[in-house]
Amino acid sequence: MPTPDATSLAAERYVNIESFKKDGGGVKTPVWCADLDGKLVVVTDGTSFKVKRIRRNPKVRLAACDGRGKVRGEWVDATAVIMDDPARAARAHRALREKYGFQVGVLDFFSTIFGRIKRRAYLEITV
Repeated sequence: MPTPDATSLAAERYVNIESFKKDGGGVKTPVWCADLDGKLVVVTDGTSFKVKRIRRNPKVRLAACDGRGKVRGEWVDATAVIMDDPARAARAHRALREKYGFQVGVLDFFSTIFGRIKRRAYLEITV
């Protein structure tokens, strides 16, 4: 099985992202991702521990997975950064919307209703 790259991971419905705690232990989370300029982009709650871990340590691992996080492929090392450019974040959101369609619209709707849309963080992951 070939080592996954950004293109093959972006084609997956779900990707498991493993970020690392201070003690070195990993925490795995299944996420949606899309391709943007050869990198993967992910949207998440900006107050999540995943974002806090990535802010402290940008090293992550990625693997294809199912919706529950069961890994279906080989792990690959990567680097994640939190986007701070609103225009780039808007492009990331469009890429996710193109890939996941109405599901992102539903996510947007409920995020707006519950006041979470302003807390969003977009991650840019380089494999």
